Amino acid sequence: MKFVKLVKKEQGKYITRYDLTYLTEDNKEKRYEMISRDSNITKFPQLHSREADAVVLIMHNEDNSKILLNKEFRLAVGEWVFNFPAGLIDAGETPEIAAKRELQEETGLILDKIEDVIGESYSAVGFSNEKNICIVGKASGTFQKSSSTMEEIEANWYSKEEIRTLLKTERFAARTQAYCYLWSKY
Repeated sequence: MKFVKLVKKEQGKYITRYDLTYLTEDNKEKRYEMISRDSNITKFPQLHSREADAVVLIMHNEDNSKILLNKEFRLAVGEWVFNFPAGLIDAGETPEIAAKRELQEETGLILDKIEDVIGESYSAVGFSNEKNICIVGKASGTFQKSSSTMEEIEANWYSKEEIRTLLKTERFAARTQAYCYLWSKY
C-alpha cells in the first residue's frame, strides 16, 4: 500500500475521525476510515510514531493464584464485558504512574509491585491507532466502587477454574480473553 493523503473528518471530545487514502498494489484507490486520540494528525508518520495513549493492567494476587478483572458496562456495545483495568495516560504521567492511578480509581486496589512493562500494542488496530502499554504486577487491598460515576465497574479476583468457566459464558475484550485463556491453561 502506498499512502496518498489523510483528511480530518470530525472532531469529538475524546476521539477524532480521519479518512486515509492509499493506493493498492494494482493502483486502485482505497479509502479507510479510522479514529485516533490525536486530534492533530497531518502527516503519515504521525499515524504510528506517537507515545502510548493508555495503560492496561495485568494484575495478579500475591501467590499468582488469581487474576484481577473488571466486569464493566461498556457503552459502545451496551453490555457488560470482562476486561483488564485500563485507562488513559494523563499529560505529564509516566505509564507506571498512570497504572497506579487507574488501578486505584477503578478498583480501589493498590499497585504493590510492577513485575514487567510490556511494549506498546494497538487497542483496536482495525480502526484506530490508539496505543497501550501493559503493566504486569501484583495488587492488593480492598475493592471499592469506581471513583467515577461515568464508569460502572465490578472488580474481582478470579481463579484459573473460574476464568475457564467465564471464557465459555461471558463476553470479553479480545486482549483480555487471549491472555486469560493462556493463563488459565498453565
